[in-house]
Amino acid sequence: MKKLARNISLRALMIVAMLSMWQACTISYKFNGAALDYNVYKTISVSEFPIRAALVYPPLQQTFENELLDYIARNTRLRVNDGTSDLQIEGEITGYNLSPQAVTEDAYASRTRLTISVRVKYTDNRQESNNIDQTFSAYRDFDSSEMLTDVQDELCLQISKELVDLIFNATLGNW
Repeated sequence: MKKLARNISLRALMIVAMLSMWQACTISYKFNGAALDYNVYKTISVSEFPIRAALVYPPLQQTFENELLDYIARNTRLRVNDGTSDLQIEGEITGYNLSPQAVTEDAYASRTRLTISVRVKYTDNRQESNNIDQTFSAYRDFDSSEMLTDVQDELCLQISKELVDLIFNATLGNW
């Protein structure tokens, strides 16, 4: 009888120990990549990003700003507002450059690179150590036989998406 009671006690103790270890080893995943504590951070303000580059393509500003706002809305629970907020993103488009990449034997470029640079100032009003003032760049190459005016909109959209991803990971994603 004592042996049976001891076996039951031992099994009960093992079950309790296993349950305790199981609860202590839970894993938490964030599928959107944001590393934010929503108990602390509730609002974000995103300022306009004026074009300060030597070459200016006016639709780029709206394309970039829309992509940034959409990405934040899709990947966080932050409320976007004007004025004072927990987080602030501001900046400017500082570069819009074309450069030849692949040169043929007759000294003509066969590929051209469009590079866009954006300076971002990220302010965390809750934790100053997270503040960032950084320039991000991305590019796309296109065939030189194509006119820039024919591919410009699509290239700007692709580059804007890449820039927004880089900016998100460096700021809200906290990578």
